[in-house]
Amino acid sequence: MNKPLLAALSALAIAGLGTTPAVAAPHTAAKATTPHTTKAVKATVSFAGAVSLSNCSGSVIRFPGSADTDPALVLTNGHCLETGMPGPGDVITGQSSSRSFGLLNASGTRIGTLRANQVVYSTMTDTDVTIYRTTTTYAAIKSTYGISPLTVQDTHPVAGTSIKVVSGYWKRTYSCNIDGFVYQLKEGDWTFKDSVRYTSSCNTIGGTSGSPVIDTTTGKVVAVNNTGNEDGERCTVNNPCEVDANGNVTVRQGINYAQEIYNIPACFTTGNKLDLSAAGCTLPKP
Repeated sequence: MNKPLLAALSALAIAGLGTTPAVAAPHTAAKATTPHTTKAVKATVSFAGAVSLSNCSGSVIRFPGSADTDPALVLTNGHCLETGMPGPGDVITGQSSSRSFGLLNASGTRIGTLRANQVVYSTMTDTDVTIYRTTTTYAAIKSTYGISPLTVQDTHPVAGTSIKVVSGYWKRTYSCNIDGFVYQLKEGDWTFKDSVRYTSSCNTIGGTSGSPVIDTTTGKVVAVNNTGNEDGERCTVNNPCEVDANGNVTVRQGINYAQEIYNIPACFTTGNKLDLSAAGCTLPKP
């Protein structure tokens, strides 16, 4: 896992304040002979909507069907759950919580505190997610702080997509592309399915766990950052390995990963209520 605070501090002691985030290559202007050439419009990706947890990162999210009056949700990793990492096969729903989140504005300044009243869903089986319900609504957050939630993309991400990993804990961003997808990502006792693999410039560290992975074109959240192979070990904690459909194992030291979330919106109904029996919901069930 991109470990919480303690491991992150160890990493910083070794590497200083971390690696400077990757910068996109400068755009080459179109020649005068091609006046009708158009370029893709990029979304403005900032810290707005990101949150800091006591030991991880996260974000205020909404689904395509969410209403402004719905209780706001916060997304982070399953392994960031305050009561401890869910075991293989564990699925937690409806657990009481009073966890607090530091809400950031576009420049990364903490401008307020949100508080949870429930762990709506948490698991480390097939994926690595925790979704909290807060005590306030999207409309109230917008009115009080001027911050809108990040929208979760409800279609499968695409290889080659330009992304930013936005860490509310460190107030840092990492820029890279989606390199591809992993059939199974094994880490210790856990197995994640159809994981996102980054290109090498997203060299995330401890404390970035739970960061939203944002498509720089659409501005939507396409995954949640969660782990990377630190030491080149094979399939151990903090050293996940890739397993293909034929059982072949590949170890990529220094490469980091995220978990897809496009399948989550189908599991939420009116009022941002979880319904694991809803049509199209494929999340693991208790």
